[in-house]
Amino acid sequence: MKDVAKEIIKFNEDRDWDQFHSPENLAKSISIEAGELLECFQWSPDYDIDAVKDELADVMNYCIVMADKLDLDLEEIVREKLRKNIEKYPIEKCKGKSTKYDKL
Repeated sequence: MKDVAKEIIKFNEDRDWDQFHSPENLAKSISIEAGELLECFQWSPDYDIDAVKDELADVMNYCIVMADKLDLDLEEIVREKLRKNIEKYPIEKCKGKSTKYDKL
């Protein structure tokens, strides 16, 4: 993913778009693109996989740009969150359940 991240950052730099990429604007953009992803499933369980891929990629792109803007290592923060989730959701309490951790 680091190579992809470099390509995304260069894409934005080449277009001088960094000026628009405040953390606030990026958080808004992530939310907007996530809404567009959700729209792919709005009225039916049937979906257009190409539209889903495009919207999922948009969400990921903005997440990558935000991590770069905040000088965060995506692999590190995802692994840290996974460690926290492992503690909050022990297999013996949550396997096969969708219950929130504080209700297990």
